[in-house]
Amino acid sequence: MKIAIAGASGRAGSRITAELARRGHTVTAIARNPEKIAALPDVTAKKGDVDDQAGLAALWAGHDAAISSVHFLASDPAKLIGAAKESGVGRYLVVGGAGSLEVAPGVRLVTTPGFPAQYKAEATRGGEFLDLLRQEKDLNWTFLSPSALFVDGERTGKFRLGTDQLLTAMDGKSWISFEDFAVALADEIERPAHLRQRFTVGY
Repeated sequence: MKIAIAGASGRAGSRITAELARRGHTVTAIARNPEKIAALPDVTAKKGDVDDQAGLAALWAGHDAAISSVHFLASDPAKLIGAAKESGVGRYLVVGGAGSLEVAPGVRLVTTPGFPAQYKAEATRGGEFLDLLRQEKDLNWTFLSPSALFVDGERTGKFRLGTDQLLTAMDGKSWISFEDFAVALADEIERPAHLRQRFTVGY
């Protein structure tokens, strides 16, 4: 498949780019500084700015799927959704956040007392992004939320999937590596199971 990813030089984006290349997809890897994108087979680095809706739409056009892997506070969800619609891509996938996941019915993680203050604005914006996507009638979107801790790690290929509830392991820890998150996202692209839905991945 032909897949384009904005934010390809980031911690999640670079792993997603590598996972897609590993599986033999043709990837257009987009970043403000394309020289930071690792050289990989069938990966073409392109310069792009997520604030330039028309420019991003042009870069995404002609692909089977487009992914945005960018910080919520460093981008405008409306522009990203607009670019996805203008580009005509078959699918639009978003690297989401954990803050909008529920810890009890109707209670988002970001609203709980123990949520780290330094991540609250970012997490709140991510929830707003998801709410905007849920209002879309035409766009074929998918929003993948990591678990609470999104960290450097290993590619094990062993994880659990959920929907809107925060996943926690037997020891109470909620976490996923960037590498296994990338596996889950690539699986979803190859075998669609969450069209116009949010889902989550964790151990």
